[in-house]
Order: sequence, then C-alpha cells, then structure tokens
Amino acid sequence: MNVHQNFIGGAWTPANATIPVVNPSDGQVMGEIARGGAAEIDRAVQAAERAMDGEWGRLDATARGRLLLKLSELIKRDAETLARMESEDVGKPISLARSDAAVCARYFEYYGGAADKVHGDTIPFQNGFTVMTVYEPHGVVGVIVPWNYPMQMTGRSVAPALAMGNAVVLKPAEDTSLTALALARLAEEAGFPKGALNVVTGLGEEAGAALAGHPGIHHISFTGSREVGSLIQAAAARNTVPVTLELGGKSPQIVFADADLAEAGSVITKGITQNAGQTCSAGSRVLVEDAVYDRFVADLAQRFNALRVGSASQDLDLGPVVNRKQCERVQSYIDLAKKEGLPILAEGQLGSNVPGEGFYVRPTLIGNVPPDHRLAQEEIFGPVLVAIRVKDEEEALRVANATEYGLAAGIWTSDLGRALRLGRKVKSGQVFINNYGAGGGVELPFGGVKGSGHGREKGFEALYGFGAVKMIAIKHGG
Repeated sequence: MNVHQNFIGGAWTPANATIPVVNPSDGQVMGEIARGGAAEIDRAVQAAERAMDGEWGRLDATARGRLLLKLSELIKRDAETLARMESEDVGKPISLARSDAAVCARYFEYYGGAADKVHGDTIPFQNGFTVMTVYEPHGVVGVIVPWNYPMQMTGRSVAPALAMGNAVVLKPAEDTSLTALALARLAEEAGFPKGALNVVTGLGEEAGAALAGHPGIHHISFTGSREVGSLIQAAAARNTVPVTLELGGKSPQIVFADADLAEAGSVITKGITQNAGQTCSAGSRVLVEDAVYDRFVADLAQRFNALRVGSASQDLDLGPVVNRKQCERVQSYIDLAKKEGLPILAEGQLGSNVPGEGFYVRPTLIGNVPPDHRLAQEEIFGPVLVAIRVKDEEEALRVANATEYGLAAGIWTSDLGRALRLGRKVKSGQVFINNYGAGGGVELPFGGVKGSGHGREKGFEALYGFGAVKMIAIKHGG
C-alpha cells in the first residue's frame, strides 16, 4: 500500500504514524498519508525560516514569478494525472476534477505574472521629505486548506503567498491530501529553493492546531468551518498573527418574476449540486417571488429529478460526498425535513452499478422552508436546496440577510435598478447579477462578511493580504 510522506525543507520525510486514504466512491482504503504533528510542523517552520534567510528570500520578484509560471506549466503537463488523483481522492466526477486542475494551473500563471507588479506609492508630505510605501512579505505563512477543492484551494492560497515572497507551510485536509503532495513534487521539479514550500499532512487537531499556534508563523490563511476558524483565530491571536478566514456560507439566490426563469433554474441547480454541494459559496437558499414561486420550483423539481449520482469514474452529475461522517450529516438534514413535514419536491437518483459502500447523497429540493428553520440557517454542505417564498423586494432582502453568513449572493431580475439596489444592500462578499460564480475567475476578489470570515482571496487583494505595507520617510531638505 502506498504511503505518502511529508515534504519538509526540500526532502520527503516519513512520520511515525499514518492516516488511511479512503476512496469516497467505494469506501475502500487506497493508501496512507503521514500523520504529522507538532514535531513535523516545527521542522517545516524552521525550514521555511531558513528559506527566507537564504536563497528564496534573496530572489527578486521577477525570479519568483518565473518559478510560479514554470510550476503552472508543469501542472498543465500533468493535468490529467492530477485530475484523476483528485477525482479518486475527493470523489468528484472526473470532468470537474479536470476543471480543477486547469484552475490550479491558472492560479500559478496569474500570480506568476503578478509577482513583479505589486507597486508601492509615494505620498505628498512636507517640503524636504520624500515618503514612499513598499510591500514586503510577512515571512513564514501557514496555509490550511479544506477537503472540497484541495487542488484549487492550494493554488488559491499558496500561489499569492509565494508570489509576494513568503515561505509556506501547507497543511492540507486529512481526507484529501494527495494532490497537495503532488504539487509539492512539481514545485521541487520547477526548481523552487528548499523550504520555500513545505507540506505536512495530518489531523486538524494535531498538525493544524500546531501550525496555527506556532510562534514562527507570521500569517495564517484558513478555509473551513466557522467553528474551526474561531479556534484558528484564537490560536493566532496569542502570537498577534494576522489571519485570512473563509468560513463558508448560506448563500441566497433571489429570483424575481421578471427574471429569465429558465436560465436562473439551470444555473441555480448547478450552483447547489456542483461538487455534490460541497462548495463554500453554494447557493443553498433560493428565495422566489410569490408570483412565480410555484412555476419556478416546479421547474427546479424537474431538473433535480433528472440528476444522477454515481462514482467519480462514472462522471455523472454528482459524485459521492467526501466521507461517511459527511454523508450521515447531510442525510440527517433531509431526514429532519421529512420528519417535520416539509415538502420534498424532488430527489435525484443513483446511477446504475453504484458501489454500495460509497458515500452517496441524492440531491434534494425542499419547498416552503421557513426562513428561520435550521435548513435555511445552517450550512449543510451537501446537495440540498431549500426554497423560500418571498412577497417582494423588501422581504427578499430581509430574508437574504437573515443568517449569520455573508459569502455570496445571486440576484435574478431584468430590472437593473432593483438589481443594483439589492446588490448594494445584501450583506455578502460577492454578488452575482443574472449569473452565479462568474466562471470562478481567479481575478475576482473572494471572501465573506459576518460569520463567513474576513480578508480576501483571489485577485490582487490576495497578494496585498500576503504582504505588509512599510512606510519609508526620507528627510533630505530643500
């Protein structure tokens, strides 16, 4: 059985214990990863510190960018291998995993090109002074990525961190670590100096906690649950370390009677079922104007009934969820709806020859859900869409904002004035009007408000977040 090692200081190093790697499609163990802990994290931080003091820290921005661009090319070269690894490890359909590989390569391409384009300013001040600002790396940064899009998330955080000149210690999710380790191999092939990128696999409460609380870490980037995000922030606070947190959402899709209902139905269905609903920004609440509620949810029901769930290799509409615990959690919400008499409007079907031991959940549409119900308030993180009836724009806005989250929102209307009014008033880090996700562009700042976290990923905002502004004031007279 293949045992995957940690990558620390440019060397592959085993740990004393391992964690099984389980295939979500059939529940079978397909390998093992190292169960790193505090000792491995400490070695990785020390290796990163040496890199900052050595070759990596001496590279200029253009040289760093060229390394990222080379890594992007290697990801493109090995895209099919990476996609199949991701598909098997996460359980997602192979076509979606291929898209993830392409997006990962794009992150390193984008930030490779941006590395030498982070400019400071000159500031008008008193006569006799020249004042300027420059961006500098934080130093050693910790990156903790979740299990739903491990390849994309690694690129999303690691690429801008490296582009800004930081050294990185990456802790991937224990359920889906394989592509993070594969990317480390490609970084090694690309010629990154030893210690610039380190990968330590392990449990969140062991390796993740050790990374968040390590005194040698100068910035933390975390994507995951609100509960764990609070722990990460508390640990970082003890060392006065800045944190970027992306903590999920309960994102609304607001549909008005004047919208293109067919387009909205297609996009909203995909927005909650992509990656088996395991997407932080999934549009998990659909708020429909009363005048078209019955017609629109009937169309959604037809779409949901046509969905098919199967193993990753079958490449159907949905694959399994990531593990047994998540499968039971998502199913418990569906069971709750049935127990409380909420109408189950539609359920997708399992495809033929689906392995019996896989972690499968049928995509489910639930109607007439009260806005304050658990199903409308809690992040289910599965292919479950709740439909809520609203009478007008005012109620739609009130319901949209009435959760603890604020990550993304969709607004569907042909009334541009209403779209802009709601776009400004909805409490959300991203707003999409007559679309949802905008193709997931790496250029578009991403992050939340309220319980969805703070700080931004993607775009130039991510670069700035991985840097610190230094002011230099020169007194020269005259």
